[in-house]
Amino acid sequence: MIKVQNLVKKYGSHRAVDSISFEVGKGELFGLLGPNGAGKTTTISTLATLLPPDGGKASIGGHDVASSPGQVRRLLGVVPQEIALYTDLNARDNLRFWGELYGLGGKSLDMRVGELLELSALGEHATQKVSTFSGGMKRRLNLVVGLIHSPEVLFLDEPTVGIDAQARTRILDMIRQLGESGLTVIYTTHYLEEAEQLCDRIGVIDQGQMVALGDKEELIAQVGDNDFVRLQVAAAQQDNLLMVCKDWLGFQSVCVKRGKVEIETQDGARLLPQLQAWLKEQNQPLEQLEIERPNLETLYLNLTGRGLREQVK
Repeated sequence: MIKVQNLVKKYGSHRAVDSISFEVGKGELFGLLGPNGAGKTTTISTLATLLPPDGGKASIGGHDVASSPGQVRRLLGVVPQEIALYTDLNARDNLRFWGELYGLGGKSLDMRVGELLELSALGEHATQKVSTFSGGMKRRLNLVVGLIHSPEVLFLDEPTVGIDAQARTRILDMIRQLGESGLTVIYTTHYLEEAEQLCDRIGVIDQGQMVALGDKEELIAQVGDNDFVRLQVAAAQQDNLLMVCKDWLGFQSVCVKRGKVEIETQDGARLLPQLQAWLKEQNQPLEQLEIERPNLETLYLNLTGRGLREQVK
């Protein structure tokens, strides 16, 4: 449904999107994951024909975004990060207004508005002015406005920004329903857990480049299958522990980092009884212990050297 080949978008000499390539299949929920400023919104804006590409190619439903923007727009629903609602209108009238812009009317529009009010759980607030809505309610209405014309592809740009945990959960449930219905979705976020929960495949973008691409299992496999056990023991015992643990089951490597002993092992849970026995034998208290299993954040840190929620300016 979506093909992107070496896409480039520049602002002056800065490449906000730097030769990225990926494909999204029909009915797939694809996550575009990366820190603020990574190039996610610029990518979406270029694919949505809001910005002209400066290089490469991109097509949606077989239509080129540069040479056939009109055909592309007919297929698209776009939900921007900024709220795009008329706050002096109520929820139903906002949906009707956007539906009429797409040429909808009569009973078919009334039915579609009703469906979307139900999907967003805003039916009982249909005649309430949007200016009185909570942030979560506005986000839900903002999302379904992008669905009013029954698009084949939906772009969601950071749809849970600035809302509380309960409102966020409701929006994620809505997106799951859309994915299950067979709609093709590109979902941009800087929240790791959202991408892990929702998406069939994930592309990790940083500084305008696609630094990793695949499903969750494929991405984690790039990190490796080993766990890392980190613990803090008395400095005098660190060398002893470095020698002893080399004979333990599942041991891969050991070192000292930032004052902690770090043990790489095939199974961190299986290593714990051996570690506890050694601590008891040495009469050593356990001051701090953590087990890190392979995950998307580990992959990202390995690739870029910084956390996903770091603000990029």
